[in-house]
Amino acid sequence: MKFDLTVIGSGPGGYIAAIRAAQLGMNVAIIERYDTLGGTCLNVGCIPSKALLDSSEHYHNAEHRFEEHGIGLSKLTLNMKQMIKRKNEVVAQTTQGIEFLMKKNKITVFHGHGSFHTTNKIHITKSDGTIEEIETGKTIIATGSKPITPAAFNYDKKRVITSTEALNIDKLPKKVVVIGGGVIGLELGSVWARLGTEVEVVEFQDSILPTMDKDCGKELRRSLKKLGMKFHLKHKVTTVKSTAKSVTVNVEQRDGGEGFEIKADYCLVAIGRRAYTDNLGLEKVGIQTDDRGRIDVNEHLETNVSGIFALGDVVRGAMLAHKAEEEGVVTAEYIAGQKPHIDYNLIPGVVYTWPEVAAVGKTEQELKDAGIAYKAGKFPFKALGRARASMDVDGMIKVLADETTDEILGVHMVGARVADIIGEAVALMEFRASAEDAGRMSHAHPTYSEALKEAALMATGKRALNI
Repeated sequence: MKFDLTVIGSGPGGYIAAIRAAQLGMNVAIIERYDTLGGTCLNVGCIPSKALLDSSEHYHNAEHRFEEHGIGLSKLTLNMKQMIKRKNEVVAQTTQGIEFLMKKNKITVFHGHGSFHTTNKIHITKSDGTIEEIETGKTIIATGSKPITPAAFNYDKKRVITSTEALNIDKLPKKVVVIGGGVIGLELGSVWARLGTEVEVVEFQDSILPTMDKDCGKELRRSLKKLGMKFHLKHKVTTVKSTAKSVTVNVEQRDGGEGFEIKADYCLVAIGRRAYTDNLGLEKVGIQTDDRGRIDVNEHLETNVSGIFALGDVVRGAMLAHKAEEEGVVTAEYIAGQKPHIDYNLIPGVVYTWPEVAAVGKTEQELKDAGIAYKAGKFPFKALGRARASMDVDGMIKVLADETTDEILGVHMVGARVADIIGEAVALMEFRASAEDAGRMSHAHPTYSEALKEAALMATGKRALNI
């Protein structure tokens, strides 16, 4: 069989690239090594984790907030098996939606492990060991990433786990140790903490969410501590040992000092992810990778081999599903002869804890390091009528603007529904709006998004209007 374009990997980057290419008139094939489409995001990442985050927040509110709202419960129970069942149903519905889109756009789907035989010939190894060969004009590598699991942590998928296994624990643990204070560790840690699990987080850096603006980490840490989560910042894990029913995690200070051990039911390893390019036959076609195992690409996401492209987690940049989606569109359109563009500075980042965290553009530290003079406006959620009405008063929105031109350079948020509000900041920055522009826009009252307006006003030097 021969195709104009073959996509290896059906995650958000891969399936979006396939759909856009098909819309542009190409005969497209997509290869997925697992039984279901959607990649990490839909199967063991974004979608199932958000389902559990939502369920656990409902439980937490019922236990801690309903009474204040005047809602009484005679008996509150937790059914973890049902919670996992609902999560699985959400995943199934979403992956079935991808299957429908493949059929609708006449994309040929192959299940098996795809690898290069030559530049234009790809072998698909099926689960029964048989190999099918297809020919392709061009290829997109979109195989995503896998969790990093150092040998010293003794990852066994039973007691020492990654996010993949964590999503299927159907009996509430009494205690969990999370290695890594980044997005994945905090999201899953907060799921357990809301349900009553004792959670301790070990983070090597001096703050949680170390790649985001420092104020975001401070605000979120304050909120998560209210859930009972405990943090060991500037600490490192040396070894993890497990038995059939527990784990022992050895921890020491980053800069020396006495160590200690933490005993728990599970240890979640969440220190990052690596590009997943195993057994793709890259060496057969001469594709180069960098020192971190990522595939080298140019500004058009084309590898050093003409006609072979790569996107998403296997290339440079943030490992975000929506970043991969944008790259999927851009790659398909470039192959079709168009001139698409991505502004990587305007790819937002979101943490789906509660309160949520969202950001776009430059952090204060990045502006300082670049020597860019800026002004900042910050507005707290506790000053919003909408936040007080819903009892979601934790958090703030910060707007950073150029000191001379007033152009918005970065927006950083912690609070209720900021995962949705960040889209407004992206739109403003896409059109190079000033802080004054944002401050003069009418926002419905009462809403959470008013905090963006007020922060923008404060960045211009004007007093906030809301109370």
